[in-house]
Amino acid sequence: MGIFENLKILKQDMENHGWIIEAFPFYYNNHDYIVLVKLYQNGDEKPQYALLEVEILNKNNINNNLIVPVNINGFMTDARTLREFFNINYVENIGDILRQFNEYFSGFIPTKINMNKSSDLETVMISSLSKSDSQDPNKIYCFALKRNPDGKTRSPFNDNKSRLLRPKLYEKFKNDKTVSFSYSSIKEKEKSDEEIINNFSNN
Repeated sequence: MGIFENLKILKQDMENHGWIIEAFPFYYNNHDYIVLVKLYQNGDEKPQYALLEVEILNKNNINNNLIVPVNINGFMTDARTLREFFNINYVENIGDILRQFNEYFSGFIPTKINMNKSSDLETVMISSLSKSDSQDPNKIYCFALKRNPDGKTRSPFNDNKSRLLRPKLYEKFKNDKTVSFSYSSIKEKEKSDEEIINNFSNN
């Protein structure tokens, strides 16, 4: 069984529930991190043997991040990259140290998506989803629904972002994949579920 076997189980749970991203906290060497687990999408450059992509962010400085493919055997990167990002001291038996690190990291990996995340985790997830959808990460205020032209389906990023930000509104339209949710970075533009539904119905 692989050292990151839990990631394989988590991936299956994400796919079963329609999630393309999950987040969990990680603590190491007196530092707090946020780990984003992402499914590869069509068109992504997926390394051979990769299971998922993981983005690890320093909680106190989320611009300090590490993006690396993973599989059940561990991180698919070189020892130096991990050492430098996590400030792991170099020692002669670095291979043993990294194995110990992988075992320690594996203890934080959940096997199921967590629907009751902290606001810190949700904020980072939403920002990542916006960037993946070529959107300003500050666009978090929903103001409209729109029918996609030519029956195109909403992007998985727009889908997951809306599940997080507007769960009740999303629930009403989750099965109509041709409807996308529009967001603004201006709080004053935000509208209630009722206003959004009425405007959508009248168009």
